[in-house]
Parts: sequence; structure tokens; C-alpha cells
Amino acid sequence: MSVRTPDPNPGWLSEFALDETRGRVPILYVEAVPVRLDPHGQVEHLGVLLRGSSTTGELTRTIVSGRVLHGESVRDALLRNLEKDLGPSAFPQLPPSLVPVTVAEYFPFPGVAPLVDPRQHAVALVYVVPVSGECVPRQDALELTWLTPSEALDPEVLDDFEGGRGLLVKQALAHLGALA
Repeated sequence: MSVRTPDPNPGWLSEFALDETRGRVPILYVEAVPVRLDPHGQVEHLGVLLRGSSTTGELTRTIVSGRVLHGESVRDALLRNLEKDLGPSAFPQLPPSLVPVTVAEYFPFPGVAPLVDPRQHAVALVYVVPVSGECVPRQDALELTWLTPSEALDPEVLDDFEGGRGLLVKQALAHLGALA
């Protein structure tokens, strides 16, 4: 009988296993549109990440996004990915209910749906999350830009979002009653 050291990250797959799984089943993600609110709870700004696209190498806009790991709750996945992308001092305020603003479905090929992820078929639960602390992009994000709702709704800005995520920003702002 051999004794093995427990895997410190049992929810992670190896790159090979992840690629194999992505080719066979949809992967569950959480996505978040970080917002700054005024004292009356109205959206003043929303946070947009700038990162290099993993598929094209181009700079694209995006929102907080990441997988839900095996054995991880949606709430924990949301907190982990907010900290991963915005830093530990963002101080996100998760909603009391985990009902998402929308459910996004990404397909690996264009033309099936407005959202595309060439790596996989994925389903994402999308949330709007107020943040009150200092946000410093981490991981592969190059910068975080705070846009007013009207700036975010500019057609050129919406078109710059990776994989069609501009649609999710628009849906989030509609949910908040912040369409200009």
C-alpha cells in the first residue's frame, strides 16, 4: 500500500484533462460585472478588464470570469474569481440570492449563438457585483478601466469585448435600469 500526498487543488484538471473534458462536455463558469454604486445604489461606473486574447493575441475587453471547480460552491467560485481578477482588496459585495442576472451560453464555433469561446462549449452564470475597495488587476488582466454606463454602451466599446461579452454588459446594465 502506498501513501500519496493529497492534491492541494483537487478541483483542478491537468491541461490535458481539461482539453479532453472541454471537447466532451460544457464547462460551468461564473462571470461578474463589477460596479461602483453611488450613495443611492445607482451605478456610477462598471469595471472592464483589458487582456490579451488567448486565441488571437489581440487586446480585448472582458469581465471577471472563471470556472467553477469540482466541489466548489457557486458563491465560493464567484469570490475566488473576483479576487483572482480584481485583487484581494476589491471588497466585493455578493448578492444575498445567487440567482444570476442572466445565463450565458458560449459555443466553440461562430454563428450558433452571439457568444463564442473557440476552446469549448461553456455555460456561465452572470452576476453584477458591487465592489467598494481598491481594484488592482491580477493574473492575465493588463488593466481595469472604470466606465460610466453610457461609455460602456458605446457600440465601439461593446464590439471590443471578447467573445461577444458586450451583450452581457448590456444585459447587466438593463437589469440595473442603467441603460442610457
